[in-house]
Formats: sequence, structure tokens, C-alpha cells
Amino acid sequence: MMSYEDEQKIQTEVRMEKYFFRASAEDFALIPGKPIAYWLSPRQLILFKNRKISDVGKVGVGLQTGNNDKYIRYWFEPSRRDIGFSGSTTESSAIWIPCNKGGDYRKWYGNGLEVIIWENNGAALKANAPSAVIRNEPLYFKPCVTWSRITSGAISFRYLDPYFVHNDASCFIVGADDSVNEVLLAYLNSPLRKLTLENLNPTLNLLPGQVNATPYLDCKISGVSRLIEIAQIDWDSYELSWDFSSLLLLHPSYYNPNLSITYQKLKLRWCEQVVEMQTLEEENNHLLIEAYDLQDELTPNVPLQEITLTCNPHYRYRGDKTEEELEALLLADTMREFLSYAVGCMFGRYSLDKPGLVLANQGETLDDYLAQIPNPTFTPDQDNVIPMLDGEWFADDITARFRQFLRITFGNEHHDENLNFIEVAIGKDIRKFFQRDFYNDHVKRYKKRPIYWLFSSPKGTFNALVYLHRYRPDTVSVVLGYLRDFRNKLDAQLKHLEQVSISTDASQPEKIRALKEIDNLKKQLLELDDYERDTLYPLATEQIPLDLDDGVKVNYLKFGSAVKKIIGLDNKED
Repeated sequence: MMSYEDEQKIQTEVRMEKYFFRASAEDFALIPGKPIAYWLSPRQLILFKNRKISDVGKVGVGLQTGNNDKYIRYWFEPSRRDIGFSGSTTESSAIWIPCNKGGDYRKWYGNGLEVIIWENNGAALKANAPSAVIRNEPLYFKPCVTWSRITSGAISFRYLDPYFVHNDASCFIVGADDSVNEVLLAYLNSPLRKLTLENLNPTLNLLPGQVNATPYLDCKISGVSRLIEIAQIDWDSYELSWDFSSLLLLHPSYYNPNLSITYQKLKLRWCEQVVEMQTLEEENNHLLIEAYDLQDELTPNVPLQEITLTCNPHYRYRGDKTEEELEALLLADTMREFLSYAVGCMFGRYSLDKPGLVLANQGETLDDYLAQIPNPTFTPDQDNVIPMLDGEWFADDITARFRQFLRITFGNEHHDENLNFIEVAIGKDIRKFFQRDFYNDHVKRYKKRPIYWLFSSPKGTFNALVYLHRYRPDTVSVVLGYLRDFRNKLDAQLKHLEQVSISTDASQPEKIRALKEIDNLKKQLLELDDYERDTLYPLATEQIPLDLDDGVKVNYLKFGSAVKKIIGLDNKED
């Protein structure tokens, strides 16, 4: 007969059972590194009996340059003709090669932004040893699965095209074949990853050794190539992709003379892409979960904020926002992208008549543009200087040119309605947007490496935009010419107002307004005189040459206070 004490002990153990995990040491031995992962269920532990990722692919981390500022650029900084996208390590004309440098949380495809000096098979970089450490070079220029080595949150895995060199900010798996790469993508972007990889590595720093030891969970999957395709279409729909061809807002599939209707048609397509990606991801999750009998422990559902398409506002903006707030943000950004593309067409970087980049090499001119497009629908600016002022001082300033662009792209019938639609979306009229917001938006869009540079007087009375790739040593002299012309216009306005202020025909309110404006104009003229004398004229006489290979960070600072200050540009590796 059981004693009272023994019975009480058993009852206590039964009551406490729900508060504790029970597992044997043999169970933990299944997990590489033998962590005490006591929370894993028997079904989860069985996952670790599978082959390892190291059995089906080669896992590695990229090279270390020793000086990223010297050897790495964003792809839009150098001349386009100097970048090799063929995947050949011996391409004679290529100075720069795409560089896999990790990037933001994004699944399936994307984040290709940087290029690395790789002329003569990376000779200059290799000569920088021991500061430069070249790792896993035989695995470069191969299709692979990649991820960012350090993350601030969730890990994401992407397909990488076979024309990249890898930087140490990224890691990669070169699968035995394409089918292995697809299985790896489906598995590592699924909830099962949390049971395997994240149990091996609960930190924010995911290294190759941990991935090597992770179980390879294979099963019949579907639609991975389509997931990659959707993600690639989305990535290439924005200017920051080197495969960007044209603005989707202008695509014939969505076009309507009414810009609002065009936007609604495009947004519907975006919604369809988001739903399709969510469906495909959940189908693969279901297949993996069912294959390993984890239906009671995992859900295949993928929240909208984890559908990593830029056109998906739930992912793009995140946070606790209402549908109305998300819609307003997406609409505003889409209109800003339209304005950015329009400016690109004004400078000849893009064209309404030809997909992709047109003028993107150092020192190119309007003649180079016309050689490619003899009869353009919208002709770029001739002298590569576009005034950006608070009034209609020049017939070809940026606001006037945008109105012309809007008429050409969407016609005259709905012009005023279309312009109002844009202004409501961005929260201000076009002229104010260009003068106050455009450049900050551009600097942010281009990661503090702007390709359009803003020459700006100290208080912003004078502003003129210049396209870096069309810059020539005499460009500052052209800017100076606009400054002097603008000053003459202000001086003429001052003289006119002085006459109004003493005219017997003017009313008292008119005289008061004139006197107030006279005071403002005098201050502006002093500002412009100082800017010309102390800053712009000396630069114009220097005829500063630029080498695009030096990068925006080096070249922009050569112009000092002549151009609008970019906060943080002079920081190391910023």
C-alpha cells in the first residue's frame, strides 16, 4: 500500500507536469552543438535526423574589402558602361561588378544595389591584402540563396543571380542544382525555419557554420520560381533597380487619361500580386508542415506584413496603421515616384521612347541622347541645369517642365484634374514640393548618394538642379549664368516695386505690400551677391573635373557650400 507521503508526491508531480518540459539527453544530441532546447516536441526533434544543408550545398560568407568607401559603390554612382552584369570575371570593359551586400528584410528576390571594383578579376582589391580578405572566391558568379549576415529582426532568404561577388555583410548557399536552391528558399522562408535554424542560432548574427548544421528539409514544393518572378517584377518596378525600365504608372496596361483611374488600375494589379504571393507562400508552408506532420504545431499562414513586396503597404510601412493611412502613404509615394521619374526624363536619364537608362555615363550630352532617340516625345534639358525657384522666373524651370511632362504623358483634357490629384496626394502644390521636398526625397531615395545635385544659396533663394552623369567642368559656369540671370530679374522687380511705393496711382495697401516686398528682395539680392562672390564664382573658375568612379561621397564634397548640405555624407562608411 502506497504511503501518504508517496501519494502526495505523485499528485504534486502530476500538478506540476504542465509547468515543465521533459526530454532526454539523447534527444538533445540530435541537435548540432547540443543546445538545451527543452521546448522542442518529439516531432520537432525528429527534424534534426534529416540531412544537413551542408550535404546539399556549399555555404559561405563573402569577402572583406578593408575599405568599403574605396572599393564599393551604389550601382547608380559610376558610369553604366563600366559595370559588368554578364557574370564574367574577365569582361574587359567592366570596372565594377554587382556586389551582394545583404540588405533589408526582403524574401525571394531583390536588394541588389551595390557594385564592387573587380577590374582584372579584382586585382586592385586583392593587392590590398592583408586588409582585404577574399573568401570563397570559387563560389562567386553562381546562382545561390543568400541572406543578410546581421539582421535587426526577422531573417529573409533570396535568390541571387549568377553575376555577383559576395561581401562579408552577406552569406550564401550554392545549392547542388536549381531544384535544391528552390527547396532551400521554400524551407528557409517557411515557419519550419524557426524550429531548426533559429533553435541553432537565436541571435541576430546568422553565420555559415550554423546554416551548414541546419537540417535540410526536403519535400515536394510548388511555385518557387513564380515567387521569385513576382518579387523580381516588384523590385525592378522602382528606380533603384538596375533593371528598371519604365514607370508602371505609364504602362499601357494601366493607362487612362485620368491619372486617378490609372492609379486605381495599377493598385488593383498590386493587390493581385500580393494575394498571389501570399497564396503561394502559404501553399508551400502547408506542404512542408504536412510533410513533417507538424499540423498541430505550426500554421501555414503568412501575415500581410511579411509579404515583402514594395507595392504592399502592409510591408512597406508596417507599424500600427489603419487601411486609410496605408493607402494615403502608398498613393503619396507613388506620386513622388512619378515626379522623380519625370525629373529623370527632364535630364535624359530616362525617356518616354526607350526603356531603361539612356544617359548614364560620365559627361554625356543632349547630342548623345538624340543619337539614340532622334525624335523624342519629351526633349531633355539642353544645358543640364534646371532652375528650382519659388516663382515663375524661368520659362523652363522644373515646375513648368513637369507641367509639360504631365500634359505629354496624360494629355490636356484632364490636366488640371490630374495635377490636383498629385498635389492632394503629396499634400502641397507642385512648386512648393519641388522647392521644399523634392531634394530631401531624392537624397533619401538614393541612399544619401544623390545623382541629381542641388546648387543652393545659403537661404535657398536660388536653387538649380544638375544631373551628375552629365556634369562637365563648365557646368558650374552654366549654373552661375542662371544665378546672374535670376539676380537681374530680382533687381528689375525691385526697381518696379520702388516705383510702386512712391506712385501716386498706387493705393496705400499696394504701397505697404511693395515696401514689404522691397525689404525682402534686398535681403535676397545680398544673399545672391554673397553666394556668387564667395562660393559660386570661385568654383566656376576652378572648372572642377570629376571622376564618377570616386563616388558621390568624394565628389559632392568638392563643391562645399555651393550645394545643399547632406547630413551625414562625410561620415565614414555612411
